[in-house]
Amino acid sequence: MKVLVIRFSSIGDIVLTTPVVRCLKQQKEALELHYLTKSVFRLILENNPYIDKVHTLDEGLSAVIEELKKEKYDYVIDLHHNVRTLRVKRALNVMSYSFNKLNVRKWLLVNLKINVMPDKSIVDRYFETVKALGVVNDTKGLDYFIPEDVKVTHQDVPMSHWAGYVGCVIGGSYNTKKFPVAKWRELLSLVPYPIVLMGGPEDRDEGRQIAELDPVRIYNACGKFSLNESAELVRYARLIVSNDTGLMHMAAAFKKPIISLWGNTSPLFGMYPYYGYNNLQSRVAPLSYIQENKHLNCHPCSKLGYNRCPKGHFKCMNELDVTEISNKIKNIWLPSQQNGAVGMS
Repeated sequence: MKVLVIRFSSIGDIVLTTPVVRCLKQQKEALELHYLTKSVFRLILENNPYIDKVHTLDEGLSAVIEELKKEKYDYVIDLHHNVRTLRVKRALNVMSYSFNKLNVRKWLLVNLKINVMPDKSIVDRYFETVKALGVVNDTKGLDYFIPEDVKVTHQDVPMSHWAGYVGCVIGGSYNTKKFPVAKWRELLSLVPYPIVLMGGPEDRDEGRQIAELDPVRIYNACGKFSLNESAELVRYARLIVSNDTGLMHMAAAFKKPIISLWGNTSPLFGMYPYYGYNNLQSRVAPLSYIQENKHLNCHPCSKLGYNRCPKGHFKCMNELDVTEISNKIKNIWLPSQQNGAVGMS
């Protein structure tokens, strides 16, 4: 059997598909599994042992369709489900199964604040797509495979952080999904432990502003490491405090305690940290927490995000209680200190 899985973007969404990939490969005998994504996300998948070949969207959809036709697939598993994936499925003309994005239910939640979303992770909804093939969730959680040649060592972070640190993911795909700089500074003034700020080159300046609070204790790693090196930083952290972004899902893949910070979007959409066995109404995972302002009549205001708060007040982030968050960081840090933590080489 030869199967093509499609998910074009983004980092977090692709990581959330990895349990389906693993279970397809392990539960279907002699299965050859290919994955189609955007070229910029190839590095997330190319080291995954359950994927036999990664195809990328480089030169337009028509070119990649011609390449895919040569593969002679038996099935297409469409975990993105948009106009472009429809073109792929029509061109390949084989049996396909498509992810139900529940767009009407999302619209009701965003626009009328009527919640009819299922109490399950998007991962479990992805598994509904492959149910007809007899593939079931093994509840082992997410996968993220770092290439063996990617190593973050003691030389890459300050000596003050060698014994452990809190990883703070300050980036985000939209401004309304990002904890503001002033709030980070307020929070980290209450946290006595070494901090590593994580994000891309676009987050470097905000990281600098946050690190100015205490340049010795707070290390600004934004823009200094590749994506897979950042994944290493996540793996070495004792815990992760993160906006709703890709590194948050990598942290879940490494079974890290996570304090996730939610702005204009909501975990009700199913994109919360997933450990393989958790839904939203039960506890997310031991020593992991969701921080969300549930009392606003404007929340959530989008399933994605905006450059600025439509109401102008950004209360969904600005009213998150930093004292409560700092206490949760301490609650996680102390047991990890007693039990030991992963050390750098």
